[in-house]
Amino acid sequence: MNREFLERKDFWSGVMLIVVGGGALFIARNYQFGTSLRMGPGYFPVMLSAALVLFGVYFVLQGLRAGAEKLEGSWSLRALIVVPLSLVVFGLLIDRAGFIPAMLGLIIISAMASKDFRLVEVLLFSVFLTAMCVVVFIWALGLPYELIAGIW
Repeated sequence: MNREFLERKDFWSGVMLIVVGGGALFIARNYQFGTSLRMGPGYFPVMLSAALVLFGVYFVLQGLRAGAEKLEGSWSLRALIVVPLSLVVFGLLIDRAGFIPAMLGLIIISAMASKDFRLVEVLLFSVFLTAMCVVVFIWALGLPYELIAGIW
C-alpha cells in the first residue's frame, strides 16, 4: 500500500481541522441551536465547527492527490514551547493586568518563536495589533475587560 500521502502538508492540515472541528461539535452537541434569526448558544459553535470539518475534508482530499506538496524540514521545538507559553501568559495576565498587557505579552512572546525575531518590528507590530484588538473586542464588541487593571 502506498503511504506517500502521509508526507503531505494538506493531508495533515485537513486531519487537524477535522479533529478540532469534530471536538468542538462534540462539545457543542447539547447546546441549544436556535435559528438564523434567533440564534441559540450553540448556533455559532456548531456552524463554525461544521465549516472546519468541511475544510478539513477538502484538505485531506487535496493531500491524497498525487503531486501535492510534501512536508519539509523538522519541527521547531522552540515554537512548540513558546507559542503555548504565550497563551498561558495571556490567560494569566488578562484578569490580573488587563487586556492591553495581556495582548502585548501574547504577541511579543509568540513572536519569539521565530528565528527571525526583530525586537523593534515586533514592538511596532504588537502596539498596532493591540490597538486594533482594543477597537474590535473592547469598544466594538463590548467585551468586559479592563484595558489596564486598576487604571482604565
